[in-house]
Amino acid sequence: MTTVIFSHGQESGPWGTKIRSMAERVKELGCAVGSIDYQGIADPGERVEKLIRECAGIDDSLVLVGSSMGGHVATAAAETAQAIGLFVLAPAYYMEGYEDFTPPAPDMPICIVHGWHDDIVPVENSIRFARSCRATLHLVDGGHRLTDNIDEINVYLEQFIIRVLGDSR
Repeated sequence: MTTVIFSHGQESGPWGTKIRSMAERVKELGCAVGSIDYQGIADPGERVEKLIRECAGIDDSLVLVGSSMGGHVATAAAETAQAIGLFVLAPAYYMEGYEDFTPPAPDMPICIVHGWHDDIVPVENSIRFARSCRATLHLVDGGHRLTDNIDEINVYLEQFIIRVLGDSR
């Protein structure tokens, strides 16, 4: 079986609207789901450590999904957690003043979804990261939260999960 673990952004929680919707979609594909609660943990490094600890007990193929800071966290943890795929939304890469903290791209399939109108994380940051590792990149007509784009995101997530599972068979 495959388990999909979600990592929320800095200002949200483990079972927000997007995560609930994506979790339902991957359950339809036969995947187990989990979502890490980072509320009260501001430090990205502590969030990465928590994600790695939580994933250590999972004896399945693992796909990490993260949004904003959760995308950064999922990226930083992906190889150590032995994930087979990484799907991120508006990931907090190359943030001004913190460029050196952007984790290197893990060696696995990566899909990035980013809104053209993001006023928190510049879309150029995802373009730069995707170009550096040849990640799949979907640019959508949305802002940082991507709430209005959940149907598109679910299509991309489903396609990604199917592709990754096909690659790991």
